[in-house]
Formats: sequence, structure tokens, C-alpha cells
Amino acid sequence: MSDGTGLTYPARGATAPAAPLWPASPSGFRRYERTVAIGHGADAWTAARDAVVRWEVKRRSGFSVTPADGGGLRVREGGRYAVTAGPGRFAVREPVEVVAVVETANRCGFAYGTRRGHPVSGEEAFIVHRDDDGRVLLTLRSLTRAAPAGPWRFFFPVLLLAQSGARARYLRALTGNGGAPSRGA
Repeated sequence: MSDGTGLTYPARGATAPAAPLWPASPSGFRRYERTVAIGHGADAWTAARDAVVRWEVKRRSGFSVTPADGGGLRVREGGRYAVTAGPGRFAVREPVEVVAVVETANRCGFAYGTRRGHPVSGEEAFIVHRDDDGRVLLTLRSLTRAAPAGPWRFFFPVLLLAQSGARARYLRALTGNGGAPSRGA
């Protein structure tokens, strides 16, 4: 099933990156949400905000990200990208489209949706936000189901294991362990 625009699911923006509390999501998807603290203070906020809009969560987790529509690397709503995992001819290419972007004084992030040819179907969001105490947090949200067609559909259980490993890397990507500084101001 496609939404008519090339996305492999009909619920564009369902991970709601602008919403502090994630509303109900469409049925038929595996829903995942996790938030981790990644730093404290203005310096940590600036570094995390700048990193998330340049795909650093994915890139620091072992993926390459290339604009597929002639645009730049910085996320933009409607932008199409090729996310690649793995080396050389064993690489898995994941066509995606940014379906939502949020940039406010205390919340910054985006969601991308899967396009035809992606190994799974659904949406993933990377959101950095800060609380009143200056703590900087990273929230990961995703909705996943088997791809609607193609050979990847039969490997869905294995893809869920790979996704679990990738999520662990995502949650470390913007900490002192994964790249961006976590120091306070």
C-alpha cells in the first residue's frame, strides 16, 4: 500500500515530531519511543540541534545519507534522501522522504517516511529537545511494519533485529560516547 506519493504507508507525519506527547498512531505498526539524556546547557543544545538536522544520528550510527533530489544534506520537508547501510555491493539502500520538520526554541527534529524499495514500511523521527532545567534529550520514535512488496518482506523478522541494533546506536549517537559534546554551559 502506498499513499500515492511514493511513501509505502498512508499515515504521513504519524510520528509527530512537533508533539511533546506522541498521540495515537495508526494500527498495524510496531510502535517504538525512547528518550535519553544527551547533555546539559546551551552548548549541548546547540550541538545537538545542529547535529540532528544534518542527519548526524544516522551518520554517526554507521549509515551514509545522500540527497536524492538535488538538495543539500540539511533536512527539509519533502526532501528525498538515499540512506545506505553496509559496504560496497552488500550495501542496503533505503529511499526515504522527510515528512515533517520541527525547529523551535526548545525542540528540533524531523521525521522521514519510507519510499518504495525500502526494506521496511513506516516512519522514524529524531527529536532533540530541552527541559526547563537545561537538560538536553534525544527522543526516537518509529512506526514499522513489513514492506508492502518485494523480497525484503520475507526477511522482516531479521530486519527487526537489525533495527533494534541500529536504535541502540542512534540513542548513543549524540552523547559524549557517540560524537556531539555533552558538556553544559
